[in-house]
Amino acid sequence: MAIGAQTLLVYLNDSPMGRLLRQKGGKLSFEYTSEYLGDSGAVPLSLSMPLEDRKYSHEVISPWLWGLLPDNELILARWAQRFQVSASNCFGLLEGMGEDCAGAVRFIRPENIDRALKGGRQRLDESDLERRLKELRKDPAMGREPEDRGQFSLAGAQTKTALQKRGSNWYVPWGREPTTHILKPPRPDIDGHVENEHFCLCLAGELGLPVARSEILHFGQEIAIAVERYDRVMHQSRLIRVHQEDVCQALGIHPARKYQNEGGPDISKMMDLMNRSSQPVEDRTRIMEAIAFNYLILGTDAHAKNYSLLLGRNQQVRLARLYDMASFLPYVDRHKDCRFAMKIGGYYKDAQIQPRHFDKLARTCEFSARTMTGIVLAMAERIPDAADRVIRTMSDKGVSHQVVNNLVELLKKRASGKAKEF
Repeated sequence: MAIGAQTLLVYLNDSPMGRLLRQKGGKLSFEYTSEYLGDSGAVPLSLSMPLEDRKYSHEVISPWLWGLLPDNELILARWAQRFQVSASNCFGLLEGMGEDCAGAVRFIRPENIDRALKGGRQRLDESDLERRLKELRKDPAMGREPEDRGQFSLAGAQTKTALQKRGSNWYVPWGREPTTHILKPPRPDIDGHVENEHFCLCLAGELGLPVARSEILHFGQEIAIAVERYDRVMHQSRLIRVHQEDVCQALGIHPARKYQNEGGPDISKMMDLMNRSSQPVEDRTRIMEAIAFNYLILGTDAHAKNYSLLLGRNQQVRLARLYDMASFLPYVDRHKDCRFAMKIGGYYKDAQIQPRHFDKLARTCEFSARTMTGIVLAMAERIPDAADRVIRTMSDKGVSHQVVNNLVELLKKRASGKAKEF
């Protein structure tokens, strides 16, 4: 180890896998332990960092680490102030908040190992949850209260917190106890976004896409969408973290470049990545179904960080459940001027995308053009009835919002029009 280097131990659940080093000048490096490399069931930290006896440089590990942190300057600034580090110091931020991240990875200071490998949880009642959500709406950095033992870090720009749910009870977990749900309160800038996201996830599920399960919850006067984490499973009565990474991380791309027009992955790169899946045909088809769905609902923010991979033992790789789906249809008058996060057949703008561009996209991705067209057409034909079923189910559960009512009518009209085009 270099003199003056800071160290964080990198664990996968309760197993040590490697060391993250920060040199005095700020450069980072990561290396697996020899013991971990000797484990036949070892899971790589990332597809961009295979299980090899080598030191991964700052240029390789830094983008991956930033992919674990919020894409919100206010939150990063508040965390930096709290831990007395620079907001550009991802090592320092994860040193304070890396106890519970996306996937199974955990960052632990050497002197904190004993504490981190223990665990516990604090039960919250409805008034606790109401207060926390109210504070979170006012301050996006309040995912945890100052006296909470457990900390977490999640990517994305939207305000959120992560908690554990067992049965009907909610907890703040710490140590080896993982969070199980992500709770997001309403966005002040987009009316009805909570209901919009829940509707779109349910609609995708109704159409047969594998999506993260969600529900709309009320705690006193506060409301939130609660999304069940697909990277958590129950095994022998114990909650286990399942390792995952998003597409940007798997390709070694900094999250600041998550949009294609800023140098991020395009659809063909995602499809190439799916060739590394344990079930490539199925997962490549699922990617194309997700592209078709986001096109039909005008899901304009479906960038590369909104697609993730599950990494398992024996080199198992699968596309994770879909998440963070929402429609822009209710918020703009001129839908055709909207731009998607990734090009379809060479174009971003909705008005420019025609059926032939899906043929071009398919050919670029070495995917059947006939299958691609069939996916879009079948989905467009099914959306009107599926949307009606979803909104009825939501209504039966007491969930409603005028934005979703408008969305359903606009979506049915758009889908019917696209079905005639294809």
